[in-house]
Amino acid sequence: YAPDCPPTVTMAETDPTRVVADADVLAADLLVGDEARRALDHVRKHSWMVLLASDQLLADAETVIAAIAGETLAGAYRERVERERHRVEHDPGDQPALASAIAGDAAHVLTFDEALTSPAAGLALRQHAISVRTPAAFAQIFDPGALYETAVGGDYPGPDQDPRN
Repeated sequence: YAPDCPPTVTMAETDPTRVVADADVLAADLLVGDEARRALDHVRKHSWMVLLASDQLLADAETVIAAIAGETLAGAYRERVERERHRVEHDPGDQPALASAIAGDAAHVLTFDEALTSPAAGLALRQHAISVRTPAAFAQIFDPGALYETAVGGDYPGPDQDPRN
């Protein structure tokens, strides 16, 4: 997805258990914690939730982390997040978070980028059924019990993973 033209691929449905975190959110999760960590912990606590990311998206996060905290930490983070994410591919010129969501049928994109959370972006993404929210907004509305019942089926057993592993 390039900001000046709509995506050419249209997804009929998205999967509410699939989440994409933009590079700014990934970096904030590591370096700041706070709302980015709370939002991503919802994903990490549940084995039935999926974090999607393209190589380009992870490279962008690694660049941000390296600029703030150094190459060593950025490289270690990249290795860890490579194991956690489900890899998707998209065209090189696409906006990495949105393109990752479209490629992976994700229902959620977490970002601090106001251009992506704007009404204009929402209108452009309506055909894809993708919700773009700040991490704080996602954490506030995330209801694992209701989502589990709908997406997996049965009674919600609670978190099944430690988000720090």
